[in-house]
Amino acid sequence: MRVARWSATHPWRAIGLWLLLVVVAVGMSVVIPKQQAESKDTWVGQSGQAAELIEKAGLGDVPTETVLLTDPDGPLDKAAAGTAIAQLRQKLTALDSVRSVGQPVWSENGKAALVPLELKGTPDDAADNIEKIVATTAEVQQANPELSITQAGNASVDAGIWKQVGEDLAKAEMLSLPITFALMLLAFGALIAAGIPVLLAFSAVGAALGFYAPLSYLFPDGGSVANVVLLIGMAVGVDYSLFYLKREREERRKGRTTLDAVEIAAATSGHSVVVSGFAVIVSMAGLYVSQDATFTSMATATIVVVAVAVLGSLTVLPALLAKLGHRVDRPRVPLLWRLNRRIGPGGISRRVLAPVLRYPRAALAISAVAVVALAVPAVGMKTESADLNTLPQSIPEVRTFKDLQANFPSQGGLSYDVVAQGGDAVAGLTRLQESAVGSGKFVVPPGDAIRQANGTAVLTLVSVLPESSENGESALNQLRTELAPPALGSTTWAVGGESAESVDYSNNQRDRLPYVIAFVLALTLVMMAVTFRSVAIAVVTTLLNLASVAACFGVLALVFQRTWAEGLLDFTSAGFVVSWIPLFLFVILVGLSMDYHVFVLGRIREGVAEGLAPREAVRKGIVESAGVVTSAAAVMISVFAVFATLGMLEMKQMGVGLAVAVLIDATLVRIVMLPSIMVLLGRKAWWPNRLHREAPVQTERELVTV
Repeated sequence: MRVARWSATHPWRAIGLWLLLVVVAVGMSVVIPKQQAESKDTWVGQSGQAAELIEKAGLGDVPTETVLLTDPDGPLDKAAAGTAIAQLRQKLTALDSVRSVGQPVWSENGKAALVPLELKGTPDDAADNIEKIVATTAEVQQANPELSITQAGNASVDAGIWKQVGEDLAKAEMLSLPITFALMLLAFGALIAAGIPVLLAFSAVGAALGFYAPLSYLFPDGGSVANVVLLIGMAVGVDYSLFYLKREREERRKGRTTLDAVEIAAATSGHSVVVSGFAVIVSMAGLYVSQDATFTSMATATIVVVAVAVLGSLTVLPALLAKLGHRVDRPRVPLLWRLNRRIGPGGISRRVLAPVLRYPRAALAISAVAVVALAVPAVGMKTESADLNTLPQSIPEVRTFKDLQANFPSQGGLSYDVVAQGGDAVAGLTRLQESAVGSGKFVVPPGDAIRQANGTAVLTLVSVLPESSENGESALNQLRTELAPPALGSTTWAVGGESAESVDYSNNQRDRLPYVIAFVLALTLVMMAVTFRSVAIAVVTTLLNLASVAACFGVLALVFQRTWAEGLLDFTSAGFVVSWIPLFLFVILVGLSMDYHVFVLGRIREGVAEGLAPREAVRKGIVESAGVVTSAAAVMISVFAVFATLGMLEMKQMGVGLAVAVLIDATLVRIVMLPSIMVLLGRKAWWPNRLHREAPVQTERELVTV
């Protein structure tokens, strides 16, 4: 209340300070370059040990690219291909970023040829200089239209992915802003009232990205920070402003002055905003337990955007409301304004809530069955690391990679680096090569020999199995448990490489998940118990959160492990959910579900404290908060649904999961399960806290008068 009172009585200062904060933050994002995570930041398990041994020995992989030549009409014409290859070698050799251009390799099926390139720099910075190389390949393609000349490699694929991410982010911004404004217009029926939450949310997103720039030196961006900040920032930023603005308008309708209405909104909705924001921050802090670079960057950025959104709703929002006064409801959209007045607060939810309060046991049983039915598919949910199949096939480099693997099985695919250290390292790796190739399940890439330096040797093996997470783990286990031990004996060794890193990373996330869940649930349980001084409320909140998460996971399995929704959502099913999605969604959902859960419980608690019977307090609390909850949920669902339309499968899975979870949480859980449980518990819901009849919230001016 003190913060809101100062902002309301000094509006221009508060508005000026907020604008200064946003300008400084945006300036930081321009001046301070954001740091990207390096490959070493994701090293875990035995593959991490292998990568470290390779790096210390100076045997790290030189960044490479491959130019693929094929004939769209059939077998490759060697004469035409030879001409194009000569042009490629001449043009690519002249580029500063190219270390060397290798001799062409012809496929056994006669349908393709490849030209290998070695790039300067490291694998982490190779993508910075890839544009000229790709452009040169495109020039040769234009000069030889009868051939298909394409390029693929880690650097070019990464560049293609970042381009897709940028396009997705631009699309999300373009769609989310007008949709959110339209929903706010529907909720308020007035242009200024509708624009304030959107403006504050967007400024919070911009400021958060700026503040994250220096923090990225401690928590480098794993690739999804901008998407997550926009996703979460727009959702919570609009919601927090919505809570505050709705309560202020409600108090003004009761005859309060603007200043008094702002103070009451601060004491009630402002308190809920602080608790909700803290709940999201606590939940996101659970990602630090995973000790993963990608998750820690997401957690840091989300914590920053939530903190900025809370700060904005408690400072500049009261200032704007105090300065605008009744003008916040101008200019009115006649049709929407009359519709809002006619429906009134909780008009629809009152009809839905009536049978729930009349038959709480039946309502709870039916809703519980529905949630369980949605959650059952989660039992069979498969999680695997992202691969070529999860990337948009519209990325040219992804298609080239697949064509490359089809024509040259030893190129790309499931690749493993076996590292050995000691006097017998080379002899041991030679024995391993013989046994691995002799098994018929592995091949050695053409021209690849055992590399050695400083007492360390490295052997690269490629599995002949099709690229998939199951095959990757099977081949890795065979190397680690069957082939490597007898061949390498007592030599210090480890199996790494890209495919091994993918398996180890996925397994590490799976192993860390129980610790993250325990951390988040324990802290939110304590927080709710302290906030409402009720163990029962804390336990009920935890159970309802788990119900929402379980239903979300079930829907994810139904949608993305099958093919029925491919046309609807424009994706090709990979048969699994990307491994980091469930952990991230769990943390986000627990935090976001607390958003309006705290608001609803706060209104119910007000009724109980005023002396209402438990059933009447529940009815009053649900009805009075229904408009805010519905609008807040609609904003969240719309923003998340925008991400379900994006090209990256991971963003699509995250958007669908969040949208479905919020929909279930705001309808089935909050309008049916929560009120039925609260009615059945009665006053026991507030155990061990005893709520006595309390005076209504008073402003400082009223207290002085008394």
